[in-house]
Amino acid sequence: MTPILILDYAGIALFAATGALAASRKQLDIIGFLFFAGMTAVGGGTVRDLILGVPVFWVANPVYLVVCAVTAVVVFLTAHLFESRYKLLLWLDAVGLAAYCVFGAWKALDVTGAPLVAIVMGVLTATFGGVLRDQLAGEPSVLLRQEIYITCALVGAGAYVGLDLAGLPMMWAAVPAAIVAFAIRGGALKFGWSFPPYKARPGRNPEDIP
Repeated sequence: MTPILILDYAGIALFAATGALAASRKQLDIIGFLFFAGMTAVGGGTVRDLILGVPVFWVANPVYLVVCAVTAVVVFLTAHLFESRYKLLLWLDAVGLAAYCVFGAWKALDVTGAPLVAIVMGVLTATFGGVLRDQLAGEPSVLLRQEIYITCALVGAGAYVGLDLAGLPMMWAAVPAAIVAFAIRGGALKFGWSFPPYKARPGRNPEDIP
């Protein structure tokens, strides 16, 4: 099994776990767990494959759905053991983001050969499922949290593309890129790293600006 395929399955399982954890916070039944796990895990990759015009990965290989289902059942049986499920959700999301930004970039680069497209697809693959999860669960969106999020996927995907273009073997490009992405996201969660937010001029409400 190649490092890229390992990242792919790891990303699927981790994002499925975050979806199932969101279901546990809403006290849903097992069907709700399966739905949230599957939607979160395959959402970003599905959009990526549709944009790239290639067979949707979980349709071509239903094993991905099995991974989602098994993960959902495991979380359904064990979620009560974790005191802070939202904190766990964020950390698992960070690992999934690191894995999937690299895998998405690899797949897009393999299909198109375009570095910029590969980076964008890496970001989309890593973030879209989490956005869907938070919206449907009514949770605070990861995109609206103060600490940096998309930047982590952007740096990870960019690092992979750069290392690949430099001629490094797949493993030596994929693993460091995923580590960098996770380190940045982990630092953001641990230390609250963020960029300065936009501020309207004094006396003006940004919502009133046409």
